[in-house]
Amino acid sequence: MLNLVVKYAREHLDVDPRFAPKWVRWAIVCDPQGQFLGVMELGDPSQRRNRGQRFGKCPDLPSFVVAGGTKGERRCHFLVETAQVVALHGVAADDEKARRKHLYFVDLLREASQAMPELGLLAQTLEDETALASIRAQLEQRKAGGTDRVTLCINDDFPVESEAWHAWWLGFHSRLTSAKRVKGTMRCYVTGQLASPVLRHPKVRGVARRAGGSAMDALVCFDKAAFASYGLEASANAAVSQYAVAAYKAAFERLLEQSSHVLAGAQIVYWFARPLARDDDPLEWLQGAQDQEELWAQKRAAEVLEALESGRRPELLSNYYYALALSGAHRRIMIRDWMEGQFQNLVGNVKAWFDDLQIVRRDGAGMTGPPKFMAVLGALVRELNELPPSLVARIWRVAVNREAIPYAALAMAVARARGDVLADQAPNHARMGLMKAYHLRKKGGSPIMPSLNEDHPHPAYHCGRLMAVYAALQHAAQGDVGAGVVQRYYAAGSATPGLILGRLSRLSTFHLGKLQGDRPKLAGWFENKLAEIWARIEDKPPTTLTLEEQSLFALGYYQQIAADRAKRPETVQEDEDTKEEGNDG
Repeated sequence: MLNLVVKYAREHLDVDPRFAPKWVRWAIVCDPQGQFLGVMELGDPSQRRNRGQRFGKCPDLPSFVVAGGTKGERRCHFLVETAQVVALHGVAADDEKARRKHLYFVDLLREASQAMPELGLLAQTLEDETALASIRAQLEQRKAGGTDRVTLCINDDFPVESEAWHAWWLGFHSRLTSAKRVKGTMRCYVTGQLASPVLRHPKVRGVARRAGGSAMDALVCFDKAAFASYGLEASANAAVSQYAVAAYKAAFERLLEQSSHVLAGAQIVYWFARPLARDDDPLEWLQGAQDQEELWAQKRAAEVLEALESGRRPELLSNYYYALALSGAHRRIMIRDWMEGQFQNLVGNVKAWFDDLQIVRRDGAGMTGPPKFMAVLGALVRELNELPPSLVARIWRVAVNREAIPYAALAMAVARARGDVLADQAPNHARMGLMKAYHLRKKGGSPIMPSLNEDHPHPAYHCGRLMAVYAALQHAAQGDVGAGVVQRYYAAGSATPGLILGRLSRLSTFHLGKLQGDRPKLAGWFENKLAEIWARIEDKPPTTLTLEEQSLFALGYYQQIAADRAKRPETVQEDEDTKEEGNDG
């Protein structure tokens, strides 16, 4: 996996372990003599969350180097740092650690002035208490945060964009990091080449807090003696070269920023061997990016798959996708899954996901549109934060690799569907579609169609249909009676239909008797429908149902209601009267 991540960095990024791109929110502007002129906000100040300006090649030190100074020493980055470090903004008077970092920043400017003299003037400004007070006052007035990044500007020129200090920085970086590399050479686990591996890996920025991330999280670390072997120290236990470490860090941060989705406690990161237009990206379709057209994702999948199979898009045939699911935990990045494969297979799998989830609308008026992936996850729980990241990653893999629906997901869907019925809430389309997909993907599972299947082979399905018809019969005979058949008997009937359906059959004689006097043709419709369904289970409803059978019960109940709503039983009387009038004419 890391080899492919490094390959991505090599092909798409300008990786140098000594530099990194950084977003900067503020600039301290001085004149060529170093006199402070003011504070300037970078980027687009009109944006609510202005990130500032992106500088593509900033000096950068690994986090373990910054944190690993000698006793009493506090290191920091060069030219780009926080407002706390650069100007002591928001720093308490007795915060000696912050003040030592500030002095280190000033010392770096002074040392680099041998290559770029104007930096020495900036160092003098940042040492002057009067100038610092003015800088802090303007930062406070502009409502800058203490952790906002700040850089320096001389009139309209940013020293960070100059190359004058590069030669000095390369020598300084080498001296500072050489102590953090393993002596001698070892075989790099990522590139396979001989190199002097790093002793500590830098942390990666960008794992979303919603996925358990913090500001910086470690992907590779050896911080326990139990992780070491053969007398090797720290990361020498899995040797990785300095370039490979910088490459995977840069690649992860770029992908996390530009090509990832947060899914209820997990974060999906993916890319393609050859870049794709967004309209051709099957993993974007799963997110429902095109809301303006309900069936866009499903139609697009079918169109691209047909183009691939017909040879009209040959450039896509040899493309590959790479995807991983990760989350943060205790300042570490956890890789929960890794997937790779041919682009054509991915398109087919995504189309199959939409097809398998498709189900009749609750009102019977056609089929549902393809649900967003988050809607499917949300159908399993009351709150998305209740979903364990491992299950999120598992369901993502199901969608991408056309695998079976996890049994745990089925259990959650069945319980939530039962709760909807008992609370008299509208059925959730994604929930019902997921139960349908479970049976379609289970090896040897029961065949299930999107709409009512009167010839379904399993009696549990028809038991659910019976429950729906009995409830409709009671409503037709008595109207709204509060806690009716469904509220009183659904929970028990979905688990032990053999104990409940007989009782409902006896109750139905009273309801049919009432309808016979008022609406005989409607009563006849119910009698025929009940007889037809009972014939499917041969008058022997199962005594108990397994969880899988309970889901069939729920699907039968749902699809029978949808079918009845498409052509309501109450319209039978009017339909037949109309037919008779037509015949008389």
